[in-house]
Amino acid sequence: MLKRILVLDDNEDILEVVHEALSYSQFEVKSISECDGLMAILDEFKPDLILLDYRISGTNGGDICRQIKTHPTFGNLPVIIFSAYINHDDEILAYGCDAVINKPFDLIELIAKVNELVY
Repeated sequence: MLKRILVLDDNEDILEVVHEALSYSQFEVKSISECDGLMAILDEFKPDLILLDYRISGTNGGDICRQIKTHPTFGNLPVIIFSAYINHDDEILAYGCDAVINKPFDLIELIAKVNELVY
């Protein structure tokens, strides 16, 4: 059974590239561009890992991460935050995410980090 990855980013180009790279690497991928109804999507899709943009249409991805990590059902899900704020890794990690990947990112690094956290 393929591991499931949920990708949340409001940049359609990034969503498309990440979706294709993860699918090619034998993951089942669901890509979304809005955080509305996120908990219902998590409940339905049951991902093994979440990739989350730090800035999503005016929303703070860190706060979304904290919401996921404090949820009784989803709190153990690994979360990777994408960030263009290169010098703020410690600040972003404080939200409870398992890793930060800086934008622009290398797809090989992304796949390696995903594999590290789901296997």
